[in-house]
Order: sequence, then structure tokens, then C-alpha cells
Amino acid sequence: MTGSSKERLAAVSALPPRLRRELATVSAMIAMYCRSHHDSGSTLCEQCRELETYATRRLSHCPFAEQKPTCAKCPVHCYSPARRSGIIEVMRFSGPRMVFFHPYLALHHLLDGRRVVKKLSRQDNHRSPDQGESL
Repeated sequence: MTGSSKERLAAVSALPPRLRRELATVSAMIAMYCRSHHDSGSTLCEQCRELETYATRRLSHCPFAEQKPTCAKCPVHCYSPARRSGIIEVMRFSGPRMVFFHPYLALHHLLDGRRVVKKLSRQDNHRSPDQGESL
């Protein structure tokens, strides 16, 4: 296992169950996109692997934790502008296909989209690091 794989595994295991499922959904979307657009076979290309690692870091620092809304409803834009456009492209492509390839994740994502978004208190907001690329 490489250093980045160990770091990702540690970050994933530290996530609450709700965020682990969110990460599984995002990872499935990235994998579908990568297979279709980058002919990468069963592994992710470097660009998509970096996006998945970035998504893992962002989820691990989410100030909403277990109450996290779906990205479309989230009031906190935690992705940098460049990464945000990349994940939006991935989600636009993969989102409609999730029902066919990952119905369990798609159903939970639809149910999570119905969550009421809580407002962050000042104390909660300090958990989120700067929006820069440092994460």
C-alpha cells in the first residue's frame, strides 16, 4: 500500500457512517466518469485519483459531520473553484447513471437530499479549514 493509500484509508475509517456513504457515492461517480472519459479500465487515472483524494480530505473536514446535506444543498462551498468545476462535471455525467449502476447509493443520495440543512454556529464553522488547495 502506498503512502497516499494509507492516508486515504485512515481518513475514510475516521469518517462517520453518513460521510463514508457520501464518499462511496462520490467515489462511484468519479470511477464511472473516469472509465467513460479516460479509458482507464478498472483503475482511476491520475487526475481522477487526485479528485477522489481531494474529495476525501474535504469530507473529513466537513463542519456538518453526520448532518451533512448533499453538495447541491450545502451552504458551504468547500471545494476550490478549479476542483468544484471538475466535480460538477463528474456529477452531471454520473448522477443520472447512478440509478442503474449503483441503485443503493443513488437511493440514499436522493433521501439525503431531502434533509433539512442546519445553520452552522460559529463554533461549528471553525472545523472547516480554508478553502484553498492546502487540503
